Amino acid sequence: MAARVKSVRNAQTYLILALAAAVIGGLGSVVSATRAFAGAGYDPVETQWIDPWAANSQAEVVTDPSMKSTVPMLGDAGFWPIVRAISMYRQIQHWGGWKPIPEGEPLSKGMRDPRVALLRKRLLATGDIAASEGDQFLFDKSVYDGVRRFQARHGLSPDGVVGRGTIVALNIPVSTRINQLEVNLKRLSDVAPNLPKRYVFVNIAGQEVEAVENGQVVIRKRVIVGKEDRQTPELTSKINFISLNPYWNVPLSIATKDLLPKIKANPHFLSRMGIRVFRGWGPNAPEVDPSTVDWSNPEVTRNYRLRQDPSRLNSLGTVKINFPNQFAVYLHDTPVKTLFGRNARNFSSGCVRVQDVRDLAAWLMDKNKGWSRARIDQVIASGDHMDVPLVSSVPIYMMYLTAWVAEDGVVNFRDDVYDRDYKISSSLAVN
Repeated sequence: MAARVKSVRNAQTYLILALAAAVIGGLGSVVSATRAFAGAGYDPVETQWIDPWAANSQAEVVTDPSMKSTVPMLGDAGFWPIVRAISMYRQIQHWGGWKPIPEGEPLSKGMRDPRVALLRKRLLATGDIAASEGDQFLFDKSVYDGVRRFQARHGLSPDGVVGRGTIVALNIPVSTRINQLEVNLKRLSDVAPNLPKRYVFVNIAGQEVEAVENGQVVIRKRVIVGKEDRQTPELTSKINFISLNPYWNVPLSIATKDLLPKIKANPHFLSRMGIRVFRGWGPNAPEVDPSTVDWSNPEVTRNYRLRQDPSRLNSLGTVKINFPNQFAVYLHDTPVKTLFGRNARNFSSGCVRVQDVRDLAAWLMDKNKGWSRARIDQVIASGDHMDVPLVSSVPIYMMYLTAWVAEDGVVNFRDDVYDRDYKISSSLAVN
């Protein structure tokens, strides 16, 4: 209990220092507050910051730059740069923010349009383009690169074309962005002082997973999270075992909403997908012949459990990463890899699909004697199901960060697709 109280107080101290520094708005205040608490730890002054008002502030456009970074999003390395970002965005607000760009036909490289002048000013305000002379109405290469940089850090397809989605993101007011940063500062403050040396972090809104060891990201991969109507929950737990060639016990909701219509439409669907039927949900429930089940009964999925055998068609793929939680969610592989190429990746029913999940599984199992990536591949190739308990459980944090600052100082934002930011925003306003 005492440790829990200390943890809460540390988080509150982080947040109070950070918000005080951001409200004051001066970089010196941020630095002094940081050093007062962090001591000899992480120093935000050493983190490169892209100065939005410097003429040479333009950064290289990279489609997914965070994938190359070894700096984790959680902890001091993620917390204090957001404090600086709040201070910078407050300064932008003090100078008047930015004007909205009118909608119209998409703007693209080579076009001349009066809106390009507004676009230049908007990109300059947040350091996505350098100040330049010349034709302000011309959508030239510098504007094209600036648009791509803006799109990349907002989770948009970096095609350099200013269409409706990019216009919407450009026109979000600076006050809204400040609020978004403050909300995510609160989220980070709850975990920043208490992180272990080895953990897994899933950013639900950012749709990425990190494996962190000794303050360095050793693995960062894309993930697919839940749809808006089947949201991935936020939680903290400990990964305790890995399933290779897993069975998939189909959740009641998925069996009812997704599979039952397919079963009714095609009597061979279950056998083709390798799905068995059991009478009841208990561990000793007997298997039954699907042809003897009345699938027209609306209560059928409550009385019968569906289980998919390990195979190349299994919805969990070849790896399932397990941790106790009240939501019955987990990380897993998928037989459909193409969706990892999308910029927006909220397609699942709540669980988290992980790109190249065997890499993560090998890292989690590297403390287990005799388990290497080669052995994992060997077991998977055999097709045999195997559960492997971890010698040391690994903490997992599943959080919903809609704003963060990358290693190079670039501020990233993501859409609040689950509409969760307002709850924290309301609590900050009350307090």
